[in-house]
Amino acid sequence: MGRFVFTMKFEFMRKFICLLFTLTWVYSKADAQKPETLQIPTIPHPLSWSNKPLSYSIRMDTLDIQAGEKTDMFRDPNVAYNTDNAPKLMFYADDDFVISASIEQAFTSQWDGGALVVWQDSLNWIKFCFEKDYTGARRVVSVVTKNISDDCNSVEMPGNRVFYKIAKADNVVTLYFSADGIKWFLVRHLQFDLKPGFQVGFLAQSPTGKKCTVQFSHIAYTKKKIKDPYLGE
Repeated sequence: MGRFVFTMKFEFMRKFICLLFTLTWVYSKADAQKPETLQIPTIPHPLSWSNKPLSYSIRMDTLDIQAGEKTDMFRDPNVAYNTDNAPKLMFYADDDFVISASIEQAFTSQWDGGALVVWQDSLNWIKFCFEKDYTGARRVVSVVTKNISDDCNSVEMPGNRVFYKIAKADNVVTLYFSADGIKWFLVRHLQFDLKPGFQVGFLAQSPTGKKCTVQFSHIAYTKKKIKDPYLGE
């Protein structure tokens, strides 16, 4: 009888240890698959990468992203060019919000750019970009993609820095730019249906160059619904 009890206890312990090792392996594997989360103090939500950059740094309300060569996010209306490999640092946003930041880069190669993005999925997104355009100008550019991208070139800027703001109120998204972060001008005001789980964030790209380093500073985020789209407040 004693040998039987011992055998039962041994078998129980063996199964318990096997179960413990299995659970440890499952949880460690799940943890390894979790995306790395980062924090910017002025954004109340954790951020994670979609396409990792060559390098990055975060210092208070300032984010630097270095994109590698041939990085972009665009779905060509001619269906001749379709890519989504630009590094994006994004977070799950509130239903209504306002996000703003200054964007600065060196404008080395054609289409080098930094952008604020609103991203539902690979076929539905907005890229509000400060890029070197086809003429070599520093251009305020907005790309609204609903399966296929449009490409709207707006104001030319004299320097390497601009302030951007995006506001979402219900199913309406409004884009603004500013030379000084004080006086804002409306660029686009459009309907864009976003389902729960959409993300907002920061992108750097270098479609034709070797790399592009973009600095986002004065980053601010507020959970709010604007009342006046022309003022952005």
